[in-house]
This record gives sequence, structure tokens and C-alpha cells, in this order.
Amino acid sequence: MKQYIIKGGTPLSGEVTIGGAKNAALGIIVAAIMADEPVTIDNLPDVDDVRVLLDAIESIGAIVERIDSHTVRINGACINDVSIDEDAIRKIRGSYYLVGALLGKYKKALVALPGGCQIGSRPIDQHIKGFEQLGAKVSIHHGKIDAQAENLVGTHIYLDCPSVGATINIMMAACMAEGKTIIENPAKEPHIVDVANFLNSMGADIKGAGTDKIRINGVSKLHSSEYSIIPDQIEAGTFMVAAAATHGDVLIKNVIPKHLEAISVKLIEIGATVEEYDDAVRVSADHRLGHTQVKTLPYPGFPTDMQPQIATLLALSEGTSTVTESIFENRFKYVDELARMGASIKVEGNVAIIEGVEGFTGAAISAPDLRAGAALVVAGLVAEGYTTIDSIHFIERGYENFEGKITALGAVS
Repeated sequence: MKQYIIKGGTPLSGEVTIGGAKNAALGIIVAAIMADEPVTIDNLPDVDDVRVLLDAIESIGAIVERIDSHTVRINGACINDVSIDEDAIRKIRGSYYLVGALLGKYKKALVALPGGCQIGSRPIDQHIKGFEQLGAKVSIHHGKIDAQAENLVGTHIYLDCPSVGATINIMMAACMAEGKTIIENPAKEPHIVDVANFLNSMGADIKGAGTDKIRINGVSKLHSSEYSIIPDQIEAGTFMVAAAATHGDVLIKNVIPKHLEAISVKLIEIGATVEEYDDAVRVSADHRLGHTQVKTLPYPGFPTDMQPQIATLLALSEGTSTVTESIFENRFKYVDELARMGASIKVEGNVAIIEGVEGFTGAAISAPDLRAGAALVVAGLVAEGYTTIDSIHFIERGYENFEGKITALGAVS
């Protein structure tokens, strides 16, 4: 079993370049099969989730050409099946995007229900509601989502909550429906805007992504395109926290600073220095940081995918902090692992009450999920002595060459 062994105590210093956004990549890869012409996607993160999804679309007949580790050419003209039920595809959350894409293009889809990290329930009721309002019949049986329609017709859809997955899924299905669709109360995350921009580059007519209302005029077909994925805000945020936690000084390149504002504000609030440039941020700290309160919220609020990382930093800060998780109900599983390293965190419902300690000590720990795994790496970078982290396959699902990038900044492993 692969693991990380980290010798803590070295401040991170230097420059790191952020890769493409994993969450955008999953939606964009799936959307690419909706065209019957070649589509070239650049700035693709070379991570496990992306590889699994590329294998899945290839299994139903899409032509997938890996030009290099960050570029792929996809042609959906030869798709001969709308049923996807591989063990691998069940392991990633983005698998459900295949329903919206296949339903939009072929008016039918049969896709295994998604898995991913066990951080809480991921209900798909909003997805189903949207598909049904577009005219599809949807059922769930034998662990699969079965969606079929004689025709998809544009309509007015109000999401009960701003679900990222439902917004992308409905957007894909609606872009090839007849007439006009309006999605109210959609999610506004940067990767939703990126998927919409990608669909538009193929000839879709989508306006308002990133706002309170998305308007979609259906088109009959999509065409070839060349597109570059936005930088990954969560990878960038993780390195921002790592720089602050280790009292380092790191220039984080290839980012969109606006996407990082919620993270930057909290780091500045507790005493770190954050400098913004056109496409980079520099984070430094030369002293023990202070306490604050954090609540995860849909974008532009503080991202749930950064909750374990900021909690780890606050566990090393002065005073008492609270972290409230309002998105997923089971995202504090890393707390027991941090306790092995000396952290003082008490979880009450969806709130973690954190009493800052002066330092961690190395321990044998295990990553319970993707983002918690990254947070435990941050803990290991700070801890006295050696930390061994097992189950790093979770981390490799969403971070490309994580160990290499951290080592280049001075970490000892």
C-alpha cells in the first residue's frame, strides 16, 4: 500500500504551479461526448478521477486520444451505448454527469450511481427533478439511474438548493432540448461557469452561469472545439494553507485570485500575509496565527472542500476557533487523526470547536477522504518528527503530483 512519510518542521518556500480544476474537468470531459466532432481539452489535471472518467467514455464508444498528460482529444461520434456500469465509475462523484450528457444527446441514459469520498449524502433528487421537468422519465433500480425521454422540451426549473451537480447536469441536458430553459437558484461555483463556457464553445447557447439565473436556448447539435480548463481553486487553497501553517513563503502560480477570495480573507483575518497578482497569489507567515470562525457555504462563500485544511491550520493557531460545516454532514472524520497528532478539537453536530495548540507531533495516520487527506499532509508538514499517512489513493484522486510539488517547496519526505 502506498503511503506518505513526512518529516515535519520545514517552512515551505518557493513557487508552485497549480493544475487544471478537477471538478471542472469531470463536467467538461463528459460534455465533450455531446459533440459528433473532435474536441480538444487542455490544462487537464492528471489525476485518478480524470483517468477513470476517460476510460468510462471510451468504454461506450467515444474516441479518446491522450495527446499528453494534460491534453486530450475526444470524439463522441461513435458512441454505441448509453449504459455505463463499471466498478471504477461508481467510485467517482462526476459519474452522474453522464446522465445529463447522454440524455441530452441521445434522450436516454443508464448510469451507475456515483460514489466518491464518503463525506456525507449526495442526494440526486434535484437532478431527477430537473430531468423530469424537461420531459424525461427517471427511475433508480439495481444501483443505476435510468433516464429516458421521447423528447426534451425547455422549461422553467427552480432548484430547492444550489446543487453543483444538479446545475451542471440539467445545463447539459437542456442545452440540446427544444426551446428555452431557465434554471433558477443554480449553484455559482467557478467550475459551473467553466462547463457552461465549454458548452458554449461547442455551439451551445447558455447565458447567466455564475449568477442567480441561467438561461439556455436549446440547439440541435454541438461542434468541435479547443478549450483550456480553469485552474483548480482547491489545489491552490491547499497550498495557501500549507504555506501559512508551516510559516513559509510560497508564490502560488496559475490561479484566478478572485476564485480564492473566501480563503484569502480568512488567512488575512488570522494574521497571514496574502499578496494578489494577475494570475498568482503569495502567502507567507512568520508567527503563530490567530483564531476565527469559519462556515462553509456555496460559492462565493468558504468552500466545503477547504474545510479540513483550514481546520488543521486553526488547530495550530492561538485561541478558540469554530468551523461550521453546512454542506456535508460527515466531513469531520479527519478529527480523530489530528487528535493522534495532538490537536484539541471537539465536534458537536456540524460544528468543530477548536482549541489551538502550539504544535503537532508525528504519528501514523490514515486519510479518510480526498480533502481530509490533503489536510493531514499539511499537519504532517508542521509536526515534530515523522508522520506516516496511509490510504493516499484518496489524495491522488484529486491532486496531481502532490508529493512532488510539496517536496520542491522544501518538504522532507
